Amino acid sequence: MPDLMGLSPAKVLPVIFLFGLMIGSFLNVVIYRLPLQLSTAWKRDALDFLGMEPELHPGKVNIVFPASHCPKCGAEVKPWHNIPLLSYLLLKGKCASCASPISLQYPLVEFVCALMTTFVVYHFGLTTEGMLALLFSWALLALTGIDFNEQLLPDNITLPLLWLGLLVNLNNTFTSLENAVLGAVLGYLSLWWIFWLFKLLTGKEGMGHGDFKLLAALGAWLGWQQLLLIILLSSLVGAIVGIALILMTGRDRQIPIPFGPYLATAGWIALVWGEQLTSGYLSFFG
Repeated sequence: MPDLMGLSPAKVLPVIFLFGLMIGSFLNVVIYRLPLQLSTAWKRDALDFLGMEPELHPGKVNIVFPASHCPKCGAEVKPWHNIPLLSYLLLKGKCASCASPISLQYPLVEFVCALMTTFVVYHFGLTTEGMLALLFSWALLALTGIDFNEQLLPDNITLPLLWLGLLVNLNNTFTSLENAVLGAVLGYLSLWWIFWLFKLLTGKEGMGHGDFKLLAALGAWLGWQQLLLIILLSSLVGAIVGIALILMTGRDRQIPIPFGPYLATAGWIALVWGEQLTSGYLSFFG
């Protein structure tokens, strides 16, 4: 059993699930607002570089301001309409003011975050390792949502995640510091050379630089030994999903599919089951 500080799992895990729902609600804010905040800053910097004045002064947007509101009608979301998961069910997926549909992303992120949070605590316990695994999981979930929506992996998340992974492993939390450093370097370079090889052969960019940084961060947390597993898992899942989208929805093959969500998913699987999967793979092939 995991270390739950002597508390009964039946009492702790439901509380952890509710806590995960609240964290998921916050991650929804990050997923929606961080790209807007970055876009506003990039436009302001570009206009400043060109010596141009913006025609309209954009409203201030960050993680905490303005208050939650409907993107369709602009009505402020009341606190009792902002209860994770429950409010979506009670409102039947519609805005209380204008009845516009609420994106399924919001309850989905909240529910997935609650499941991940509960499982991580059950797996690692209420320990330092468990708390760090939660931060890792939440960051990956936020990156998944942002990349899925915007095809963007912000440096604001990937780079702190990378440096935190190195700091975390100063005490050999998930791997040794040596393995973590090698993981960060090899993680970045492994996709970097694939990017340039693909570009030289096709003249096209097959992935964004954010993917390099995300894999470097995963290597910093889990060590270089997990990189091959992460690349194989992410490629396999990406291929299956991509083919399914083409066959089921008629999606154009030329439309790019973000790779970050598959890297993040594979990284989380490697966090929880990486050693078992690697050992099983090596044993199978003898």
